[in-house]
Amino acid sequence: MKQFILTVLLFLFISLPVQTKVITGGVEMTVQEAREELLSDKIVLPDDENILNNFQDKNFQNNQSMLLKGVTELKDRKLARFSDGSYAVMYYDNPKNTYYYSSEGVLIYNEVKTGAEYPYKAYKYSPEGKLINMSLKLSKNETFIFNKSGKLLAHWLGENCYDEEDNVIMTRKIYE
Repeated sequence: MKQFILTVLLFLFISLPVQTKVITGGVEMTVQEAREELLSDKIVLPDDENILNNFQDKNFQNNQSMLLKGVTELKDRKLARFSDGSYAVMYYDNPKNTYYYSSEGVLIYNEVKTGAEYPYKAYKYSPEGKLINMSLKLSKNETFIFNKSGKLLAHWLGENCYDEEDNVIMTRKIYE
């Protein structure tokens, strides 16, 4: 009888579905983990020649026209407009650099990325080469932004931007 019970229990144990932990999309990090990750690597520096070649937006008139029409995807580049009138340009043949221009088409920032796919790190510089901020972009919906000392400036999570005390400091609309 004992053997029969053991056999039944063994059969039940074997026939039960195996539960395993499934890893789903996305990376989860705390602010401290993101900070440590960013500060653990050598900062990627901008290329001076690249900045000089893009100090003036060579496609200023066309970019302004497209942005006014609401067009952000062009054959060779992607555009983004900001509420203060500034805008950004990322060329598909150089996806690790994004150029931020004033409303007059003058370079105000150059962002250098470590990769073109998530997750990646990005470093934003002034045209003079001064580090403005650094970010860890985990996904389209989540980004940690720190100053050069490692102080959290912003944590974008979906449509909300949080400070270090978890207060919403800004919102955005994400278009698909």
